[in-house]
Amino acid sequence: MSYLSHTLYFKYLSKLYVKNLLAILFGLSFAFAVIDYFQHIQKLDISGNYQILYIFYMWQEALGLLYPLAIVFALIMTKLALIKNNTMGAFHAFGYNKKRLLMPFLLIASVTYVLFTLLHTTEFSYAKEKAEALLANELDSYEVNDLFFKYNDTFVYIKKLDPVEKKITDITIFKVAGFKVEYIIQAPFALFNGNEWDAKDAKIKTHIYKEKNLERYSVEYKKSIKTLKGYKPRIIESLYEGKVLNIVDAFNTWKLLSKQGINTDKIRSSFYNKTIVPLFSIALLLILFFKLPFHGRMMNMGIVVASSLGLTFVTWGILFGLGQIASNGVISPEVTLILPILLLLSYAIYIFYKKEYIS
Repeated sequence: MSYLSHTLYFKYLSKLYVKNLLAILFGLSFAFAVIDYFQHIQKLDISGNYQILYIFYMWQEALGLLYPLAIVFALIMTKLALIKNNTMGAFHAFGYNKKRLLMPFLLIASVTYVLFTLLHTTEFSYAKEKAEALLANELDSYEVNDLFFKYNDTFVYIKKLDPVEKKITDITIFKVAGFKVEYIIQAPFALFNGNEWDAKDAKIKTHIYKEKNLERYSVEYKKSIKTLKGYKPRIIESLYEGKVLNIVDAFNTWKLLSKQGINTDKIRSSFYNKTIVPLFSIALLLILFFKLPFHGRMMNMGIVVASSLGLTFVTWGILFGLGQIASNGVISPEVTLILPILLLLSYAIYIFYKKEYIS
């Protein structure tokens, strides 16, 4: 066959798959956003512009949630259309094997996965959080109050955090050794410089003990003290308010908490849910492409559609449930999220190499 014929088949299948993928993705996501809007319409006591903004944010959230399903559904729709029109049989008659016919679907599905993974490194991940702020009529309310957490060998109390201004008001850092408070650092405010916090006009009170009893303390004043390295405002806010993190912040938080010896199950689960779990759609695409019949005479359309959609929903539902288990720390995220995806991908690769030439 000529190079032109190879290009034409690839363009034809790609165009058909992309059209179905976009139709399903935008249809499902917009329906999700509109249904959610009508469920909360009584709480959206805000201007019309904000209501539209709420729908837009929920649409973004739906895109990130449903794109793996759209990848699989678009394959089912496209292949069934090709079978119904006898196009798939014609491709085989012209010498195209299953592996070659799979390539356009696999490439577009992979590009879609990469695109949404990149989007999850941006503010795209925070769409639901912004929608909930609108729902609570707190669009301009960014402050987080009364935070207490461990940092290295010290404990930190923050009276007020403004993640937008990247400013902390009233920060106290104290180190405890055994039952003794070794020192206390207090500052009226601190500013984030992009890597760490700069506590201004700090007062350092050092406790001096004699035979386990506090004898006296010394006081020292400094214009600036660097602290909380790597603790971005978004990370602090998300950790202690239970809010979402994008992929980059989740990975940085994972590293920070690991260094502190703090449990990271919830953070790892969030990271895997955005990066690893969506790969189930690629695995299902491979499995269904080879398992679905290639000729109309070999199938009952209703049973094939129902079983394909059922398999997709069941897989998605099981992974969602395992994600909840992982977030609660019941079982390690590596066991509940990574292991099932590896098993699914392994089976898909097995199908790819063992079944690709079976008609």
